[in-house]
Amino acid sequence: MSFTLIVIAGPTASGKSALAEKLSEQFHIPIISADSRQFYKELKIGTARPDLENLSHIPYFFCGNKSILETYNAGDYEKDVLAFINQIKNDYPCAILCGGSGLYIDAVCKGFSELPKADQNLRNELNLLYKNNGIHALVSLLPVSIYNNLNNSDRNNPQRLMRHIEIDKNGGKVHAEFKENLQERNFDIKYFQVDLERDILYKRIDNRVVEMMEEGLLEEVRSVEKYRHINALQTVGYNELFEYIDGMYTLTFAIDKIKQHTRNYAKRQLTWFNKGNYVKASPSELYIKLSEEIKKLYK
Repeated sequence: MSFTLIVIAGPTASGKSALAEKLSEQFHIPIISADSRQFYKELKIGTARPDLENLSHIPYFFCGNKSILETYNAGDYEKDVLAFINQIKNDYPCAILCGGSGLYIDAVCKGFSELPKADQNLRNELNLLYKNNGIHALVSLLPVSIYNNLNNSDRNNPQRLMRHIEIDKNGGKVHAEFKENLQERNFDIKYFQVDLERDILYKRIDNRVVEMMEEGLLEEVRSVEKYRHINALQTVGYNELFEYIDGMYTLTFAIDKIKQHTRNYAKRQLTWFNKGNYVKASPSELYIKLSEEIKKLYK
């Protein structure tokens, strides 16, 4: 029996998870999370992680399965997901790979060059440098020739810059993490992207941030504050509230910054996905398209 991996990608708050869950429930197929922060069991509210207790009837994988104290990257994820697919491909005609982390989606679907292991001490130093001196301090650590070869998304993403610095200092190829090393897969892949008008997407993002605060995001951030130097916590929602806790600004201002930074992140996600060959449609339109697609796979 042939196996198909159905990719449902899209920016944060676009409704891709709800779409995947609806299809999974209808057709009894697994969902593989492709969100680089939803792996971590300690980060539930700030990552909009699915409520696995209420979704116990849906086969969800790679969601809440790691600790923030573990080192986990796209290369690890690629190996784990490919092994998982090999386990299930004789039992299901397809599975859904759903998320907004383009790097992790590409790792599974296309493959990447082997990466040098991250140096946690160096990463901690870089995080502190970024916190105290801003993104320009990270840029100053990269050779000009390397920086000039980066795209705008990488140049404005502190985590990407840190990874480039790490790879450079380890003597690896600077583009190793972000350069495709196309691998043949023993399954078919179909790409779909949730597409919303920008003003609708931004309104959904703003509403989601408000909901996260009401659900207890600040308390969640306080619960992991002592680990704030860890890479898993260098992300939108947590950074801004750590700074609020430090007394850098008011809670209202922090919430506004979370909204703004989340919208900026959504732009970067869209830039990544626009490079791919995705079938784009609204959630309702994609539901119809994917329902027909999955029915064919069962014949």
